[in-house]
Amino acid sequence: MARRKHKTGRISVFKGRQAKLNKTIFHILALKGSLTIYDIHKEVRKQKQLTNTKYAVVNRRVRELEKSRYLEILGLKKTRAGFMVALYQLTTRGYLALLLETVNLNLFLKNANEVSIITALGIFTPDVWSQVYG
Repeated sequence: MARRKHKTGRISVFKGRQAKLNKTIFHILALKGSLTIYDIHKEVRKQKQLTNTKYAVVNRRVRELEKSRYLEILGLKKTRAGFMVALYQLTTRGYLALLLETVNLNLFLKNANEVSIITALGIFTPDVWSQVYG
């Protein structure tokens, strides 16, 4: 596997064997809105490197991401066969994870203005510091 070129912190949901599938599911839901697992599976299979992905794998990933609170059930939808299926959407935790995966923190520190830096400090202080050092 190729090494990452830029040095950023990686979020645990984007590490390991399922990182590519997780990131693809996040991107699909961010762009398309709420979808059923079947619709997510159809979109995943359109991706070049994930054409052979089975429905059961996508189903398991979506349910695990829901347990981890990155996805949530928006409501129910009736299919043509008459079954009720869940519509999944990204939570704010999911959107933030997707955003933090694309942000290079070194570039942020280098290019951010004073207001952005103060805002970031306000967000990460005091809860984070109390967990790390407390």
